[in-house]
Amino acid sequence: MKISAFEARVGNLIEYQGKLWRVHKKNHVKPGKGGAFVQMEMKSIGDGTKLNERFRSEDKVEKAHVEPRQMQYLYSEGESYIFMDNESFEQLTMSAEDLEDQVPYLLPNTDVQINFHNDSPIGVELPANVILEVTETEAVVKGQTAASGGKPAVLETGLKVTVPPFVNAGERVKVNTDTGEYVERA
Repeated sequence: MKISAFEARVGNLIEYQGKLWRVHKKNHVKPGKGGAFVQMEMKSIGDGTKLNERFRSEDKVEKAHVEPRQMQYLYSEGESYIFMDNESFEQLTMSAEDLEDQVPYLLPNTDVQINFHNDSPIGVELPANVILEVTETEAVVKGQTAASGGKPAVLETGLKVTVPPFVNAGERVKVNTDTGEYVERA
């Protein structure tokens, strides 16, 4: 489906120059002289290269057709992560490189959405928040002022977050998967 370059949003997938690209940054520019244009920074899904491209207001881009599928993360084997389709029960293997920064939020039996383009997996969408157990954190010192900003904690997947002083090891916390920040005690 063709859309105006001005309609493309950060995170959209577009087909350009025979490749599949994810829009990382978009800047609307209206110079005093000449026509308006959009400056987009895109990253190739296939090889990870980046491209900065300028589109005029009349330019059209091809929005990639993406098929979302509900899947469940099962387990990892070294650098490979195994997912199962919730409908067909087929298994899919993705590498740690494909998952990038999402690995610390994956626990076995977590439901995720995997986006496919031409029957190849191109990305995983995690739930907005995940609940993880605190495995290590500093003990609270009695009399410590409540004004302290928090304390470091290590969660069961190895993720490091800052938690409030009242959170102890063994407790479960909700973590935002976009920012990697503590949300609340679960």
